[in-house]
Amino acid sequence: MLDPHVTLFAGENGSGKSTLVEAIAVAAGFNAEGGSRHVTVSTRASHSELHKYLRLVRGRHRPRTGYFLRAESFFNVATYIEQLGDPGIAAVYGGVPLHERSHGESFIALLKHRFGPKGLYVLDEPEAALSLRGNLALIRRMHDLVAEGSQFIVSTHSPILLGYPGARIYVLSEDGMKETPYEDTDVVGLTRAFLDDRQQFLRHLFDD
Repeated sequence: MLDPHVTLFAGENGSGKSTLVEAIAVAAGFNAEGGSRHVTVSTRASHSELHKYLRLVRGRHRPRTGYFLRAESFFNVATYIEQLGDPGIAAVYGGVPLHERSHGESFIALLKHRFGPKGLYVLDEPEAALSLRGNLALIRRMHDLVAEGSQFIVSTHSPILLGYPGARIYVLSEDGMKETPYEDTDVVGLTRAFLDDRQQFLRHLFDD
């Protein structure tokens, strides 16, 4: 069951978390490569059929807006927006073309200018382009928008994003999907072990 505020999916590469988040986004009416429900860009149809088998049950209040942010294909969405040549659309994204910003800056501009209250936001590994400060800025923006009635569904490898207070965390693995406390996730445990004693951690890693 998805949390009405923030649901986070974690797991190793290949565990299926991005496939699941993509299926949720497509089932919710978003373009498979990302963007709003009005974006129709398609450079290569590679999404799975999983969305056909999902049934999303909505609450009493329908989202007023929404966005599917897919880190790996955001460049294509930014190009699509730029090619539309609509100054009104450009203003929605902060007035500066997304391609004239760094990857991380374009993500932050999207969060600040395009995301709004009472929205459904599906994010696939948003930390891919963000610095540590950028991750913290994302958490703060999520916090503000949740207070304004928005919902977030996020796949992530980031122990920072997984630390969002009160979020429901699911870890995907070969054993399936399991709701897991923050402290019990592998990424948090490994990060803590590295930071607590980097030298010992690396000795074990390099030990033949």
